[in-house]
Amino acid sequence: MASPAAALRRAIQFSNSGKPAEAFPLMATAARAGIVEAEYRVARCYLEGLGVPPSRKEGARWLLRAANHGSADAQALLAALYLTGLVAKEGDGKGSESDQLFMADSSGKPDFTAAFDFATKAAEAGSATGQAILGYILTSGPKAMRNADAAHRWYEKSASAGCAEGCLGFALSLARSGKRENRVRIANEVRRAADAGLPTAIYLLAVLTEHGLGVVRDMDAAVQLYQAAAEKGLPSAQFRLGLALIDVDQDISAGEAWMRRAALAGNIEAAYLLGDRYVKTQRPDFAESANWYRRAAEAGHQAAARALASLYLTGNGVAQDLEEGARWLRAAALGGNQEAQVDLANLVLEGAGEPDDRASVAGWFEAAASSGDLIAAFNLGLCFANGVGVRQDEGQAAQWLRRAAEGVAEAQYMYARLLQDGRGVVTDLSQARLWFARAANAGLLDAQVALAEMLLNARGGAREPKVAMQLFERAALDGHAGAMFALGAMYGTGQGVRVSQTAAQKWYSAAAGRGHGQAQLMLGRYFSRGIAGERDPAAGRLWLERAAALGISEAADELAELAPG
Repeated sequence: MASPAAALRRAIQFSNSGKPAEAFPLMATAARAGIVEAEYRVARCYLEGLGVPPSRKEGARWLLRAANHGSADAQALLAALYLTGLVAKEGDGKGSESDQLFMADSSGKPDFTAAFDFATKAAEAGSATGQAILGYILTSGPKAMRNADAAHRWYEKSASAGCAEGCLGFALSLARSGKRENRVRIANEVRRAADAGLPTAIYLLAVLTEHGLGVVRDMDAAVQLYQAAAEKGLPSAQFRLGLALIDVDQDISAGEAWMRRAALAGNIEAAYLLGDRYVKTQRPDFAESANWYRRAAEAGHQAAARALASLYLTGNGVAQDLEEGARWLRAAALGGNQEAQVDLANLVLEGAGEPDDRASVAGWFEAAASSGDLIAAFNLGLCFANGVGVRQDEGQAAQWLRRAAEGVAEAQYMYARLLQDGRGVVTDLSQARLWFARAANAGLLDAQVALAEMLLNARGGAREPKVAMQLFERAALDGHAGAMFALGAMYGTGQGVRVSQTAAQKWYSAAAGRGHGQAQLMLGRYFSRGIAGERDPAAGRLWLERAAALGISEAADELAELAPG
């Protein structure tokens, strides 16, 4: 070759002909002679492995030489490498900067300072790519570097030069203003970037098309755009394509396949929804669901962590493990998931969880309750009532339960109990009766039974045995053993109803079969003494023994009086 310049020209010819191995030695000759374009091309060869084994270290060394010699393209690419952490500054003051700047081929943390310096040089030299990178740093870099107005100007310059990244950045900058009149312009800039093949832009254009923002709403076109971006490997597009195929085209298998690709590529929402789909099918696959929930939960998805906890607590798809269930509930709760906080609180109230959970639970509920959350107020009342994470204080429990009682049936019932028993508040049977009535009207069985008892015994107001019986019957039909026992007592003693020992025995039997100790005692008496006409000493002994096993002393006394069986 007559000169380095001629070597470079020949190298470019080889490169354009698809002969990188022949091109590289000639480029290297020109680069060693100090030709800036050759330095930049040699750097690209090393970075891309064209005609030479790939080496990020060598590529970065030549890129730095070209950048320092004024190559705007090299400056822009160097800024991009700094941003992605593919190169890292390792200077220690010894040797030349080029020797110390790029060490091993390993990814590190982004260096925004170095990226800003080179991006500024490239942008000021007219590089559209450098302008787009500088706009990104000014938008998304460390807070001290951010300057939205300057970023907008650089993005606009880059976009006007036709840079796809600049078009996309300019569109996003326009969108931040929130002005509706910018929608068409935003869509046009996104389309320019999408037409250049930028996957993120194609995806955003699909979103705009799906919702009719700045463009005509067209779901079919949106699906095509999602597919184009999905095929370029964008996980968010793969996820949205999967949803569209399932919900719009009803192509379940294809939709789930794209969602799996998205989930495996790191889209945690796709992983969570896959877990949900496997749980909610006609034939749930809990084991598969657990796998997807775990993938999303490990990436920080709070709802997935709560769902995974539920599987561990119930033993569906995984071995039942209360400790592991509590661990995942804790992860979701600490992330702010209020439903998980309630679930974890319930575990703590049942004696599960770790010691630190008790204080955390009370703190979560107090913060939410103070802002008007009635469910949180109810749970905080339970914490004070049971001394969970706070000092036990029935007065505080009553205050929070009263607040929650404005909209929570369980709180209405518990507050009524406090009023009835005079715990934390002054005894007020008439108010207790009113709150029991509100909870009963909301369908709470325990409240129906408590109200019926007050009506039957004229506590807190007039005696109303017929209404009491109706409430007892309603609760009994829903399986409430206490209501069944009460009906047995009413029929057996004739309170508000004609005496019927047969009916009494029927209701005692129903309650006894559900483990009601007093009902077992009464049923034992009925069979032993033949109160309803049917005497069966063996059955009587059996029911008395069951009542005695529950600690009912009267049953033990009556057993002692029976003849040996």
